[in-house]
Amino acid sequence: MAARTKTTKDRPSYRCTECGWQTAKWLGRCPECQAWGTVEEYGAPAVRTTAPGRVSTSALPIGQVDGRQATARSTGVPELDRVLGGGLVPGAVVLLAGEPGVGKSTLLLDVAAKSASAEHRTLYVTGEESASQVRLRADRIGALDDDLYLAAETDLAAVLGHLDEVKPSLLILDSVQTVASPEIEGAPGGMAQVREVAGALIRASKERGMSTLLVGHVTKDGAIAGPRLLEHLVDVVLHFEGDRHARLRLVRGVKNRYGATDEVGCFELHDEGITGLTDPSGLFLTRRAEPVPGTCLTVTLEGRRPLVAEVQALTVDSQIPSPRRTTSGLETSRVSMMLAVLEQRGRISALGKRDIYSATVGGVKLSEPAADLAIALALASAASDTPLPKNLVAIGEVGLAGEVRRVTGVQRRLTEAHRLGFTHALVPTDPGKVPSGMKVLEVADMGDALRVLPRARRREAPREAEERR
Repeated sequence: MAARTKTTKDRPSYRCTECGWQTAKWLGRCPECQAWGTVEEYGAPAVRTTAPGRVSTSALPIGQVDGRQATARSTGVPELDRVLGGGLVPGAVVLLAGEPGVGKSTLLLDVAAKSASAEHRTLYVTGEESASQVRLRADRIGALDDDLYLAAETDLAAVLGHLDEVKPSLLILDSVQTVASPEIEGAPGGMAQVREVAGALIRASKERGMSTLLVGHVTKDGAIAGPRLLEHLVDVVLHFEGDRHARLRLVRGVKNRYGATDEVGCFELHDEGITGLTDPSGLFLTRRAEPVPGTCLTVTLEGRRPLVAEVQALTVDSQIPSPRRTTSGLETSRVSMMLAVLEQRGRISALGKRDIYSATVGGVKLSEPAADLAIALALASAASDTPLPKNLVAIGEVGLAGEVRRVTGVQRRLTEAHRLGFTHALVPTDPGKVPSGMKVLEVADMGDALRVLPRARRREAPREAEERR
């Protein structure tokens, strides 16, 4: 529709009610007759409103709406189904974002092959690679199927044309930042182009009842590139996380209109492709015959899934005036808080002048406050060079006053730890039902928790005496 040209009659003008003097702008005082408050607007354009139109479908009572059309269909990858809430819903649009090289294309190509069938065709559109390059990856990971169609396109009109030709039940676009519409000015990946491409594919998905998986780029800060409107338009937002030097990959649900958010799917990336891990706790643990100082185990809750993870800490004498504080897989601010609590509430004064290194095993990132107690015990164990008891897990949030606070899902955490063979646990007070055969010690503050290190204070005393000399 052509834009309406704005004429002089459409522009509002102002006139003095005393002398009739006219101007294009409002003034508080008429410069002709010097009267105050007499300049008023006249000739303003009429306000336009949208007239009611014909409805496509009549409104129904919510009890009469057929919910079977929104039944989820499995993707063929159980770990991804777990995050999606059971599978892909017809008409749903999923946005999967992650850093370059983390394995997004490998996972989606595997999903495309496993979900393809004679009744449900899959169309994989790549805008970053050629069709032959995708075929080579499909040969390597075994993602070949007669009902999987492949196209290399960067034009939105061509993508919509493929939809009319193939009529797929699942569309995978890799990636939304590489496709552009000729009707919109700007380079591919720009805000206007991303908004137009996403809007067109969302409309096509809803009209056809077709599930759509969109791959999105991320910025340097890890946020999804493009306008924030993109995350509001889609039904599901997933983040693909993982260190490229580790095998573990996590698919984390950030937004889900069809299931729970903050759910996590675990995958292992290897030369033959990517596989789901139904029991990934083994990747986060180091099996030893004897306990080692500076290590403590905890149980983190990712969505509804409990995962046993290991926290490691190492303290050494510093050679510089400002001691180092290095973390990997842990939040630096949480580690600094635990150091302050141990020094002030736990009376461990040697930590302030030593280099401290803390990390997790297996590339897992622990941001949950329930890992505070394990971080504090690992630091205390490293400072005193005293190992914690064998088969012990620590669960709890530590406050600045030294108190150990309750966390959610303690029973599920203890059940997972007991299943993996752990026999002792440190938990906040009132943990609820405890698995049979597991010894649970309730701790109210850091003083109670540090009693599991009986030699810690005796080892600190000579060091403090030497410092006083």
